[in-house]
Amino acid sequence: MEEANNTKNDYEREPVPLSLRKGWIPLSLVWIAIGIDISSMLLGAQLGGGMDFGDAIGAVMLGSLLLGIMGAICAYIGAATGLSTAMITRYAFGEYGARLISAIIGLSLLGWFGVQAGFFAQNVQTALDSVLGIKLDDSILSVMGGLLMMSTAIYGYRALERLSSWAVPLMVLLIGVSIFLTLRAHPLAEISHMGVNGEPMSFGMAVSLVIGIFVVGTIITPDVSRWARTRKDAVLASFFGFFIGNSFMIVVAIILSKAMGTSDLTTIFLALGLGIPAILVITLAQWTTNTSNLYSSSLGFAVVFSKVPKTLITVVAGLLATALAYMGIYDRFITFLSFITMLISPVGGICIAEYYVVNRAAFAFEKGHKQLIARSLVSWLLASFIAYCTTAAPDGLGLFHLTTVPALDGFLSGVLFQIVLGKVLAKREAANQAA
Repeated sequence: MEEANNTKNDYEREPVPLSLRKGWIPLSLVWIAIGIDISSMLLGAQLGGGMDFGDAIGAVMLGSLLLGIMGAICAYIGAATGLSTAMITRYAFGEYGARLISAIIGLSLLGWFGVQAGFFAQNVQTALDSVLGIKLDDSILSVMGGLLMMSTAIYGYRALERLSSWAVPLMVLLIGVSIFLTLRAHPLAEISHMGVNGEPMSFGMAVSLVIGIFVVGTIITPDVSRWARTRKDAVLASFFGFFIGNSFMIVVAIILSKAMGTSDLTTIFLALGLGIPAILVITLAQWTTNTSNLYSSSLGFAVVFSKVPKTLITVVAGLLATALAYMGIYDRFITFLSFITMLISPVGGICIAEYYVVNRAAFAFEKGHKQLIARSLVSWLLASFIAYCTTAAPDGLGLFHLTTVPALDGFLSGVLFQIVLGKVLAKREAANQAA
């Protein structure tokens, strides 16, 4: 009976038992599955149209490498504590601060769910019309997709892992076929010499968007890494999962869009004669990604609404996110991506600084936590403002540049402000006690 209960318990408000934890390979598949999505294809097409081939690939590799490092560092904390991201923020921000941060992360992920469901609807509509002659409204398809993606999130991490274990190999196979057919008609040497045919994009902005498309994923790595058997498993799974999962589809999109002269994934698949496989890839890609978005969003809201069962939270959140898709949130994709980058990237830096430098001893489930850690909220506000200042207009102020990557600016600023404020206040407190 206890074992049966364990299979239903998602441990949203307590550490995952060591007996239920897993090795790095299944966890890597989860991250790779999350990284393979339609929004990555859209971003890859934009990079391919706005940059030379070599610069576009370089931006993807650098952005994905930085994501892998950020994700691995955050994942270590999840494996060490066995707690979700929302639970970990209680030790960095305090109870009330964590509720605010968890609500922001949860709302961001709901918005991201809506964006992904919208992409799903647009692409499936094109495929159904071209292959089967079926015409359905985008809004209807976004609702159908949202409900499908919500179905697995209700059952928690185990359902996400099972879905990823068979979806990833199938998606990689189908996408591999499309790349093979494309390169047979347009050799890589030919593609690499194709020039810019869209709106020009700087290298720094390209790297920022590559990071931004998955930066929320790095911050919420504990939601998956808390299931890691060891800290090494968590680090390996997150690094390879983020590096491969984030770069794979973007690079594929760069190659396909330059070769085929379009940024429409479905049109590319249909031109290659892959009609039904196109529908399957689109469905699986969005399903695996959006299930994770809703799963982590529900974990965040489980901290905000501590008395409400997580299953009910997931259902309500899923319906709200589906409503966002129905209303067309995906039409503001780049603006939404820039906005969540500003607010979310500092959170990871603050938790890292608090755990590794300021006060690791506080991250113990059995010790409890403070009601509010004001310095962390101050660090978050300052770091978010820095990211806003370094983000180009119209989505930001564009006042100055630091690393030229606003997402990284916010993350590193969060680390810096948290260390400085934490150490300064610790010294002041020690001096007061000595007096």
